[in-house]
Amino acid sequence: MSTIMLAVPSKGRIQEESIAIFERAGLAIDRPGGARSYLGEIDGWPEVTVRFLSASEIARELIRGTIDIGITGEDLIHETAETGPEQVSVARRLGFGRADAVVAVPDAWIDVTAMDDLSDVAADFRARHGRWLKVATKFVNLTRRHFARHGIAEYRIVESLGATEAAPASGAADLIVDITSTGSTLKANGLRILDDGVMLRSEALLLVSRNADWSQDRLAILNRLLSALDAEAFTP
Repeated sequence: MSTIMLAVPSKGRIQEESIAIFERAGLAIDRPGGARSYLGEIDGWPEVTVRFLSASEIARELIRGTIDIGITGEDLIHETAETGPEQVSVARRLGFGRADAVVAVPDAWIDVTAMDDLSDVAADFRARHGRWLKVATKFVNLTRRHFARHGIAEYRIVESLGATEAAPASGAADLIVDITSTGSTLKANGLRILDDGVMLRSEALLLVSRNADWSQDRLAILNRLLSALDAEAFTP
């Protein structure tokens, strides 16, 4: 029997919301092995295998084509690979997990309100301090593409392993690129989003891999599942 692989986030609010989407469509997802199991199933759908993975793993495996359909954040698809958005098809925008990827600078930088100003600051840092501007972020690829679009090259990325918004206050970086839902954490840390500093408005998406092996039988299973979820049909 032909089967398809569905990936659902393994923890947190995004997992709860994802499972609820399926339940509302009459597609209850079970974990026969218990809450710690990474395998699941949909009642009445033996042709669909469910795997519970981290959202970042789901993005990576959808792009590779080792997972057929899954739920993950739009920001992760953009971050995982430069051509990530072209490797997947958006079956449905899910309306939760909303967050913006933003460029934020210290409030004290009163003359810096836009990316063009940041370009001037980068050049000034190089001339005055003999070093490049330091940008703390977990979103290396998104940052590089956004800064390149604005012609900014005189900076260095400091990969953030902890709380990115704390980097400027600690001296680890001069500014940050991060994900925010309300902006309140940025404000609490004395940071401000540039007027044109929103790089991406992200949310959770139901995605189909364009790189999976789509035989006629597997495609038929997929589109039957998408129809049950009130999602857009997929054509390879």
